Amino acid sequence: MMALYAIAGIVRRDLRRAARQPSRLIGGLARPFAWLLLVASGYNAIANPGTGGTYRAFVFPGVIIMACLFGSALTAVSTVYDREFGMLRLMLASPAGAAVVLAGRAVSATAVGLLQGLVVLAAAPLVMHITLRQALLAALAILVASLVSALLGLLVAARLRSVENFAGIINVLLFPMMFISGALYPAGGLPPLLRWIARVNPVTHMVELVRSALGQPTDLTPAANLLALGVFALVTFLLASILFDPEQRFTGRPARSHS
Repeated sequence: MMALYAIAGIVRRDLRRAARQPSRLIGGLARPFAWLLLVASGYNAIANPGTGGTYRAFVFPGVIIMACLFGSALTAVSTVYDREFGMLRLMLASPAGAAVVLAGRAVSATAVGLLQGLVVLAAAPLVMHITLRQALLAALAILVASLVSALLGLLVAARLRSVENFAGIINVLLFPMMFISGALYPAGGLPPLLRWIARVNPVTHMVELVRSALGQPTDLTPAANLLALGVFALVTFLLASILFDPEQRFTGRPARSHS
C-alpha cells in the first residue's frame, strides 16, 4: 500500500510538471504532424510502399509511434533534473525504494506518451478510414508502446547527471531506432544486417502492433510483437532498477554521497 501511495505521488508531481510545460507537449506533437502533413503529402505522389495503399496510410502507424516514443522517452529527463538538483536523493532515501521510484516515473512518462499518441491517432480521418474497434486496439497498442518507450528513456537517464548529456544520448538513440524500424519506409529492402537489427529493434514491434490494430499487413502476429515488447520491457526495467539502486547492491560499488 505504501508503494502505491509513493507511485501515485510521483505520478502527480511529474504530470503537474508536464502540465506546466505545454510548449514541450506541443513540440512533441509538431514532429509527427510535420511528417504526416508535409513530408508524407509530398511522398504520397512518388512513393509506393508496396502495401496496396497510399504512402500516407503506410506511414501513419509509424507517425503515431514517433509521437509516443519521443513523448515517453523524453519525459524521463525529469529524473535527470531531480538528480541535478538533489530531489532524487531524497526520493531514493525513502522507504519505498528505487524500484518504486522507477515505477512511478514509468507511469507518468507512459501517460505523456499515451496522450501524444492518442492525439495523433485522432487525426486518422485525415488519412484513412478506421472502425471503432480498430481505434480501441490501436489505443491499447499505443499504451504498450508508451510504456516500453518510458522504460527505455528511464534506462538512459538512470545514471546521467546532466540534462545536456541526456538530450544528446536519447536523440542519438531514438532517431536510428525510428529509421531502422520500418516505420517510415518498408524494412524489407534494407541490407541483411539492417534487417536483422530491425527485427530486434523494439520500435519495429511497436509499429507492427499499431499496424495490425489498424488492419494493415505485418510480418509478425500481434502476440509475437507483444511477447517481444514484454521481454524488452522486463529486461529494461530490471537494468534500470539496478542502475537506479542507491546502495549499489548489484554493482558492488559503494554509494556516492549524492544522487
